[in-house]
Amino acid sequence: MGSYLIEPVDRLPYGGADKARRYATERYRGAVGRNWYDGDPTLRFLIRRHLGDGFEWAEPRLREMGALMGGPVARWAEETDRDPPRLEKYDRWGRDVSEVVMPPSFEAARERLVTTSFTRPQFVAQARAAGVDPAPLEVAWSYLLDQADIGMACALGTGGDMVVSLTESFAPDDVKARVRELFAAGEFSGEAAQMLTERSGGSDLGALESTASPDGDSWRLNGFKWFASNANGSAFVVLAKPEGAADGVRGIAPFLVLKERRDGSRNGVRIRRLKDKLGTRSVASAEIEFTDAEAFLLAPGESGDGKGLARMMELTNGARLGISMMGLGCARRSLVEALCYARAREAFGTSLDEHPLMRRKLAELIVETEAAQALVFDGYLGRPRLRLGPALIKLRTARLGVTAASDAIEIHGGNGYIEQWPVARILRDAQVNPIWEGGDNILCLDVRRAIERQDAHEPFLDRLTQAVRQAPDGDDATAGLVDERIGDLREAIDRWRGLDRTTAEARLYPLAQYMADVYAAALLLEQAGWERADSGGDRKALVARLYARSRLADKGPLRAIDAPAEDLDRFKDLVDGAFLDTPGEEG
Repeated sequence: MGSYLIEPVDRLPYGGADKARRYATERYRGAVGRNWYDGDPTLRFLIRRHLGDGFEWAEPRLREMGALMGGPVARWAEETDRDPPRLEKYDRWGRDVSEVVMPPSFEAARERLVTTSFTRPQFVAQARAAGVDPAPLEVAWSYLLDQADIGMACALGTGGDMVVSLTESFAPDDVKARVRELFAAGEFSGEAAQMLTERSGGSDLGALESTASPDGDSWRLNGFKWFASNANGSAFVVLAKPEGAADGVRGIAPFLVLKERRDGSRNGVRIRRLKDKLGTRSVASAEIEFTDAEAFLLAPGESGDGKGLARMMELTNGARLGISMMGLGCARRSLVEALCYARAREAFGTSLDEHPLMRRKLAELIVETEAAQALVFDGYLGRPRLRLGPALIKLRTARLGVTAASDAIEIHGGNGYIEQWPVARILRDAQVNPIWEGGDNILCLDVRRAIERQDAHEPFLDRLTQAVRQAPDGDDATAGLVDERIGDLREAIDRWRGLDRTTAEARLYPLAQYMADVYAAALLLEQAGWERADSGGDRKALVARLYARSRLADKGPLRAIDAPAEDLDRFKDLVDGAFLDTPGEEG
């Protein structure tokens, strides 16, 4: 027990070796200090499935990344949470410099991540030269990083692809060259930010007040953004209304604002204050003023085409998948911390994970996390790309990050509520995911828009049907249940479309949740079919079965109290397929 042996309280008359063993600190190894790739059979399963013959080339690189994320990056994240960014508003002459000073832990993590990212151009070229698709590796990189620090993921990846895409389409040539320099290390360089939200509107972007005026081949932008993340970036996409445009959604246009003007002088970007946030402290969020800032219109026409917001929302779907991955990262980290603690902590004569009620909770966490994993990886890598996918996936996974972290705190008991233990920060961080890139209600409105304007439910339902057809033989009941629910879902959508407008909007949330339930169940069956064909295994079939029973089955008058207890009978299979207790340094 190390230094605890010398504590006077350990020599009390009712103490003893058996009781002392419960608080031997070396037994409580959490996630930090482990290799997060080696300890994650579910990630290896997915990478093997998506890479095929390229897996052998990729695995050593994934193993290196697992050690980096589970070791230094995870530790730096804890340091940055305790020592967050600060604002130096003025220099010694009293001039407004609005400089965000990042802590050394952040800078160390950012430098390592940018130079080792699987999204950097050099790595992408190496993968393609080896005949390996880099896309699944990029997804795996984000998945591992988000278990360590979703704030850093936001800081590195806030709208980088959006900035580059819009700039290449619409900006002057010299500005394009400047942006290419900023993003030479790839879109996850930490240089980008989106600045949309204002005091007047929040999610109601049509109510924004920022204004842009023509100034040669550039614009002068004035306004105030209430919640702007990655304020220490260098390239910002800012929504504003050109002078003379309509006041409303059709008047909005996106603009590029760089930290420096074309002539190298400081641009009119002023930070009022950094937000004192509940979590995600490693990304600097701020209130930002634009005062005659040099800006460049990122839309066709002299003052935009009235489709600026719609174009931004198309690109926002990619950002929603990024937030979904953050929710999954929080859930996965919470699951690992919960499993580690439940194995080490003893109560009532045995470890926590030997108790049936605890096994039920851990099994539920495993199943829900793997269902979310199936959704997120399909959102990034599935074909065809579903218009409804990002909204439904974020709706499910962003919330799961919060509930899984809350469950992990409960499993830790009072220790979970203490900041020196890891799960308190995960809960604080996870709470932002349902807010970023649209809350639940905004996502539901997007589902409605996609169904009404594009009949997006048709390819969605087709995708689910195709997935169920890949289910393995031997569990026809689960495949039949999911297939039946796909038919029920089609009927539910048809009936929903016949409701009056007010009632239909109120029913959007249960409809979207139903869609997410069936989507995840179908994907798990598809994975189970691949596992059976690849190795003959049936663990994913077990996960699919447990998920379908929980989410889709008619539980009857007994609420399934007398249902088979596969979550207990095969608890070891569930856990061994979710997390490997690999050797590592003490966390």
